[in-house]
Amino acid sequence: MSESRPLIQLPAGSRGSRLLGFGSAQGDRVVTNDDMAKVIETSDEWIRSRVGIAERRLATEEQSLHVLATEAGRAALADSGISPSDVDTVIVATCTMSVPIPNVAARVADALGITGAGAFDVNAACAGFCYALGNATDLIRSGTARHVLVIGAERFSNWVDWEDRSTAIIFADGAGAAVVGPADEPAIGPVSWTSRGDLSSTIGITERNFVFQEGQSVFRWATTEVWPTAERACERAGVKLSDIDALIPHQANLRIIETIARSLRGRGAREDMKVARDIVHSGNTSAASIPIAIDHMRRAGELSSGEVLLLVGFGAGLVSAGQVVICP
Repeated sequence: MSESRPLIQLPAGSRGSRLLGFGSAQGDRVVTNDDMAKVIETSDEWIRSRVGIAERRLATEEQSLHVLATEAGRAALADSGISPSDVDTVIVATCTMSVPIPNVAARVADALGITGAGAFDVNAACAGFCYALGNATDLIRSGTARHVLVIGAERFSNWVDWEDRSTAIIFADGAGAAVVGPADEPAIGPVSWTSRGDLSSTIGITERNFVFQEGQSVFRWATTEVWPTAERACERAGVKLSDIDALIPHQANLRIIETIARSLRGRGAREDMKVARDIVHSGNTSAASIPIAIDHMRRAGELSSGEVLLLVGFGAGLVSAGQVVICP
């Protein structure tokens, strides 16, 4: 009798992957800085000067996390032209689930009529969308998946102490989604990611289940250690910073966004590189902020098909991740 073991076969993968479409959803309640000043000690000028936010969108009671994620996913499928029956994997990046079980992705898949698909959540906080996109790309290249729905979704209004000025003025609710599919020519670069677990105590959840952050520590990390992640993403994709048409960073704080853009321009990015500033009207939606910003910029005509985008997410962990992608 032969002692040889059977040869395991692998499915044929794709040379690369590409973005096929985007969609987004936000809370229906628009809360301006003047509205915030009615409940906590602050002002429009104070908020704008420190974080750059003019207003944020908060969910209504009916807009649960999975409802927001489903709405964004439905819009992304429509934009991509991909049928739910063609999606074989759903990934939801989130850090604001009300309970750890069941996961959000399976509920979203069911709500969208995506049957029999793999479904799982990713928690990399505000870098979650980039982490999920990296996973989706590798699943397609390996042959494990063909079309992946990637969603970043957050409902921070459940996790904010509305008497804490340092967080109440920043966070918001929303979801952004992208459909990823195979490509003969790669249109999504390798993910560049890193972590600083030694700084994990700078952002977290209190015993009262409220989000907190050490603002100055996070600001120093974000303005000194995140742009190298973006630069490495370009190196891994084989493109130069001067090739980048638009920078889409996590919408954490306008001052952080401007500092990252300035650092990259100082290392070769073009002066006319577009920079996402969706935070002004959307607030910080964590894992949802990058796909929401892209969706808004595309709909406003600020991004064109074929442009080279540099995505970079960063947040609690502390973690960061980025990749170069071609705009669909």
